[in-house]
Amino acid sequence: MSELVGDAGTPMRILIAEDDAVSRRLLQAAVERLGHECSVAADGEQAWELWRAARPQVLISDWMMPGIDGVELCRRVRRATGPYCYVILLTALGDRDHVLAGMQAGADDYLRKPLDHDELRARLVAGSRVTALHGRLVEREHELELLNDRLRVESRRDQLTQLGNRLRLHEDLEVLHANAHRYGHGFSIGLCDLDRFKAYNDRYGHIAGDEVLRAVAASLKRHCRRTDGLYRYGGEEILVVLPEQKLETAALALERRSQEVAELEIEHTDNSPFCVVTLSAGVAAYDPELDGTPDALLRRADAALYGAKAAGRNVVLTHEGAVARMV
Repeated sequence: MSELVGDAGTPMRILIAEDDAVSRRLLQAAVERLGHECSVAADGEQAWELWRAARPQVLISDWMMPGIDGVELCRRVRRATGPYCYVILLTALGDRDHVLAGMQAGADDYLRKPLDHDELRARLVAGSRVTALHGRLVEREHELELLNDRLRVESRRDQLTQLGNRLRLHEDLEVLHANAHRYGHGFSIGLCDLDRFKAYNDRYGHIAGDEVLRAVAASLKRHCRRTDGLYRYGGEEILVVLPEQKLETAALALERRSQEVAELEIEHTDNSPFCVVTLSAGVAAYDPELDGTPDALLRRADAALYGAKAAGRNVVLTHEGAVARMV
């Protein structure tokens, strides 16, 4: 048995559709002797139901059958999705027109009646190779899809802080802005900046500065809501997006985040009078009359951040000029 299987390729699941009982039994016996798993159907309708249920790797179908003939059965198989099925049409008709019609319907090969065992073995070897190749192609396609998904995620992530990058921010803001415009879903943003960070890098070095950025990003991730968005906006700036948050509650949330950064107690002697790393933020809420684009909202948050810096740093300021204070 092992020698025969080796000659006929890898064992496969094969469906035989043949309305003649004697031919069906002979073909089944020949296929099973070659080491393959075999199921049989007495007509095209039964073959189609069995094929949909079992999805065999090879279909050997008689050309002429009542109801669904071999050509129509082949067309249905080719229209279906899923693993590739190698189709062999079995016919007593050997002229070129019939062979061409079968190939145009999607058949891979054909066998003439009466059955020649050597030809059957050769067709099944070819079927084994083709289905194996299609299987490898599907696996490779799946691997490429996973890789593309991973690259898509990585291309939207800041590698230093593991927050979203500007590309991810742009995409997410476009969605939030569209939903706010169409359905009235409000949101706020907070543009955060580490105070006197250039001075920190100058004194402690850029490697230490990178560690500070990681620590601040980690603190924000720990304390923000799961629905909030966090993005490295540029340099030492981090943007927080707060869906379904009004200006006042968003400002209080950013004030908490600012306090939590200060509580990290990262030494920063050039950040007087605090002498630790602190964070200032400008907060703006979406306003349909002012924010025709996401950039308009970002400009208002940036103006509020500028005001927070001017107010002495370690300050959270709204675009309306209010200073957030914890109660």
